[in-house]
Amino acid sequence: MSESRPFHLAVELSGAGRHPAAWRLPDADAAGLLTAAHWAELVRTAERAGAVFAAFADSVQPPSAATDVVQARLDATGLAALLGPLTARIGLVPVTPVTYAEPFHLAKALATIDIVSGGRVGWQVDVAAPAGSGPGDVQAAQFHGRSAAGAAAQWREAHDVIEVVRRLWDSWEDDAIVLDAATDRYIDRSRVHDVAFTGETFSVAVASITPRSPQGQPIVVARGDSPYALAVAVTGADVIRVAARDVQGAADLVARVRAAVAGSGRPAGSVHVLLDVETLLGADEAAARGRLAELDSLAARAFDPSGLHVVAGVDRAADALADLVELTGVDGIVLQPLAHAGDLALLADEVTPRLRAQGRLVDRPAPGGPDAPRTLRDAFGLDRPISRYTAAR
Repeated sequence: MSESRPFHLAVELSGAGRHPAAWRLPDADAAGLLTAAHWAELVRTAERAGAVFAAFADSVQPPSAATDVVQARLDATGLAALLGPLTARIGLVPVTPVTYAEPFHLAKALATIDIVSGGRVGWQVDVAAPAGSGPGDVQAAQFHGRSAAGAAAQWREAHDVIEVVRRLWDSWEDDAIVLDAATDRYIDRSRVHDVAFTGETFSVAVASITPRSPQGQPIVVARGDSPYALAVAVTGADVIRVAARDVQGAADLVARVRAAVAGSGRPAGSVHVLLDVETLLGADEAAARGRLAELDSLAARAFDPSGLHVVAGVDRAADALADLVELTGVDGIVLQPLAHAGDLALLADEVTPRLRAQGRLVDRPAPGGPDAPRTLRDAFGLDRPISRYTAAR
């Protein structure tokens, strides 16, 4: 066990968990996976665990031919909107493929969630599968018969989408709504600005229809695993997620990300780097191994981890996560539970209390005090930016 610095803990939720047989566990609530009550309970448990945010996986990939895995999925943005008023402190981060989405719609949807959640939305930018791959051609065909673009072009477009969405978030200045009944003015129209953007694949010329939200600029999350994604992340993201198959690979990747951020001219503290870790917890080591054996038996095959993973009892899991932070230099961990059932409760009741007692979790209060509403920007220690149009006055 190392003496690690405090770190952020987040979770990513998808289906019933990362293991293909997770939905078959007796306590998995397979029949309730698409219900509001199920997701509210999951995310409230993650909130109780102190997770800085819950990310909701999403994609434009249609169901495959496989029949033994969870293929049904709720829209991640809609799910975040549902959970905003049902939670109080945790950030809500829908993963949103932007390749076939309209930036205007993205901007107003995310600003709306930020408003109804009191400033707790984030946005993880993703792209569709690229041209030349089977999934890429299938995904493109769903959108008016479009042709898939290559990865480089998709990430260039993602860069433009981030820029336009940020402009739209700024297009209403904070004091645009005046509510002056005496002069019959709801808004000061001089404080609402059309954006003017023409890029390689789209253009936007109008203002948003949604006023500036509590965070002003909701947190933008992006992956830093590939060169194309990293080039976008270092200029446009507040949080960069990475994944690797081993500790040294993760440390090398984190070093490259931090060098790229420094090379972009952004202050180091303005970008947080989080590491993906697949987890399966148990009350002790034997219980954790037993759970994995049960899942593998149900799936009739051994689980193949996609990257770093921790299968451990609650004591060792807490130390293993802290060690990963120390050995790789990341600012936090995104837990990807192999089975939501059981794992989130053990995280909340056993693992994070140990980490808190050891002073290992970042848990910043709101600037207004411990009982004041806290935005996701507050949780990461990031200032609320003023609108670019206000700054230009």
